This record gives sequence, structure tokens and C-alpha cells, in this order.
Amino acid sequence: MDVGSSAFWLALLEIVWVNILLSGDNAVVIALAARTLPENQQKKAIVIGSGAAIVMRIILTLVAAKLLMLPYLKIVGAVLLVYIGVSLVNSGDDDGGQEKTHATLMSAIRTILVADLVMSLDNVVAVAAAAHGDTTLLIIGLALSIPLVIFGSTLLLSVIEKFPVIVWLGAALLGYIAGEMFVGDPVIEPSTQNWASLAHMTHHQFGITVGIAGAVLVIILGKFFVSRSKN
Repeated sequence: MDVGSSAFWLALLEIVWVNILLSGDNAVVIALAARTLPENQQKKAIVIGSGAAIVMRIILTLVAAKLLMLPYLKIVGAVLLVYIGVSLVNSGDDDGGQEKTHATLMSAIRTILVADLVMSLDNVVAVAAAAHGDTTLLIIGLALSIPLVIFGSTLLLSVIEKFPVIVWLGAALLGYIAGEMFVGDPVIEPSTQNWASLAHMTHHQFGITVGIAGAVLVIILGKFFVSRSKN
């Protein structure tokens, strides 16, 4: 696609816009992971984590179609998201007057990358469609999204400091995404179609229901491990 053409710039704008719309949950994870660090390392984790996640998303987008058809991939991803959600709540909880536990910079970046990898599996399909097969356009569009993701994560981090309940809402969001991802795995999707029919639901409605169950599961497990760590 010609860089000077209006089609190129319209497609570029579309990629940036789609990525912003789909990166809200990623910004939540970045902010939650950075929150567990000392203040002098939080911005570094956000910048490095966001940049590395975008690079990884470019690679994912190039092989998105094949990845999404791999059996058990979404099931494993769902389990990882539940684990990450519970871990983020537990590692950063400072209620009850206890000193807040600080993570290391590398562990926070690793959490950001793993969560972004899992949550981007579906998102990259929309980004790939917007790129119309143009790799250069894809790379430029996603690269331009980096400062926007960094800004969103930084803003959310400052809000979390004032409203700690957002940590639990963010963890619940990861559980919800995990539930929806679980029912979409190619291995069990035929079975979930049958379960949805038995429950007089569409597959989409069934996915939402399982997503809500995933959110509740993360909250329950988070509460359990937080209470246990205080005993």
C-alpha cells in the first residue's frame, strides 16, 4: 500500500483506533502489575512492559489465524489469566495495616507480557483485518499505540492509589476474560454449544455467563489467599 495514499492513512488510523479500543484490559494488567513495584520503578515497568507487549502483539498478529486454531491454547490461557488475577490481588494487598509487598521489576514485566500474550489472542484478529495484509502498516500502527497504552496505564495506576477497590475489579475483569476464552477453545466449543442449548442460551450468552463465573472465581480465590496470608 502506498504510504502517500489516503487509503494507507485511513488504514493506519483504523489500526490505532482498534488497538486502543482493544487495549483497555491490557492497560488494567499493566497498571496492576506496576502497582506492586516501588514508586521509582513503576514508570519503567509500564514503558518497558507496554513496548515489549506491542512488539509481541505484532508477531502474534502475523500468525494469528494459525494460533487461534491450536487446541487447548485458550484453555491454558484461561487458567493463566485466573492465576494472574489472583496473584495480582494477593501480591499487592496491603489491607489490615500490613506492609505492602514489592515485586521485582522483571517479575512485573513478565506478568505484563504473559497476560498480554493471553489476552491478545482474539484482539490481534481485528488488528490484522485492519492492516489488510500490509506488514509495514501493521508495525507502524501498533507502534503508534505504545504511548497511548502507556498513558492509559499510568493514569489508571494513579487512580488505583486513591481507589484500591479497582484492584479487585481489575482482577475480576481478568477472570471474566478467562471464562469467555475458555468456552471459545476449539476443543470444547462444540460441547459448550450443546450446554448453551440446554440452558436455552445462545453461545454468546453462555460465554458471558461463564465469564461472570470466572470473575467470581478470581474474587473468591483472591479473598481466600489474602486472608490466609494474614493469618
